[in-house]
Amino acid sequence: MIGVDLAKNVIQLHAARMTGEVEYRKQLSREKFRRFMAEQPPALVVMEACGSANYWARELSRVGHTVKLIAPHYVRPFVKRQKNDAADAEAIVIAAQRPEMRFVAAKSEDQQGRAMLFRTRTRLVHQRTELINMLRAFLYEFGHAVPQGVQQCQRIEAIVEEVNSDLPEIVRSECLEILDQITGMTARIKRSDERIRALAAQTDTARRLQTMPGVGPMTAFAVDAFAPPMESFKSGRDFAAWLGLVPRQHSSGGKARHGRISKAGQADIRRLLIIGAMSRLNWMGRKSIIAGSWLANLSARKPRMLVAIALANKMARAIWAMLTRQENFRDSMAATVA
Repeated sequence: MIGVDLAKNVIQLHAARMTGEVEYRKQLSREKFRRFMAEQPPALVVMEACGSANYWARELSRVGHTVKLIAPHYVRPFVKRQKNDAADAEAIVIAAQRPEMRFVAAKSEDQQGRAMLFRTRTRLVHQRTELINMLRAFLYEFGHAVPQGVQQCQRIEAIVEEVNSDLPEIVRSECLEILDQITGMTARIKRSDERIRALAAQTDTARRLQTMPGVGPMTAFAVDAFAPPMESFKSGRDFAAWLGLVPRQHSSGGKARHGRISKAGQADIRRLLIIGAMSRLNWMGRKSIIAGSWLANLSARKPRMLVAIALANKMARAIWAMLTRQENFRDSMAATVA
């Protein structure tokens, strides 16, 4: 087993037998590391899941090595007194030798490209929201109160371009420039949406996921881009836990104590599943809820946000079942009507 501590320019290696005996320790540059690993006999290579780990996983797999990625917070407890590259590489090997250790699935180039498209769109939406809120704050300082929402841009533009506006000329010119930036971001977001819809229509996985109520092209695209193969999870509950849709535990002495939702998993998919669940609980979505079903009974007893989290958890487990069985969505709520 070879533990690799990755960095931009210097890469540390720690090779050991499965019994623990150290074979060698080396510090190499990027090019020397590439040549050195190509000359080595096939080995089990373990790296922390960091920025360049997926790239190196593909490169080392091409020369015959078996590559596993491990989450950094699983390695940290095995680092001895002083933290340095050599200690980190040794800790990676020690952690990977634990039989109960969990590993991270390496992403393909296509998955990384899809993730980049999704994250770029998300960043554009955040930046547009920041600009709109900044405009609302500027106008509020001059006595114009504008509600929240991207749909208020036309109202803001009307206030700024009003012929008898009470705004100073410098304020109007700055606001118009910000509005131009918002218009450009909106056009880029629309282009990203079109690309995501087109890509979501090309894969069987995304098309199958969209048969579930509350799952649209964006959610299906996110699952296709960020989720590892469903075979890596033993059950749908494991997948829901990986997304962070389970309560945090602090149990001891045989007494279970559950706290708030952990939010420790994949944030993009979790956020979209909760949004999709909320869409089924608004005034339009409630019309499709069958009376006497699990969702109807829970909605009558619990707050809407709590019901949305529970429904998102159920949707995550259904996604696991759909992808492992290669089946479209079948509504189990209709079969469980009281």
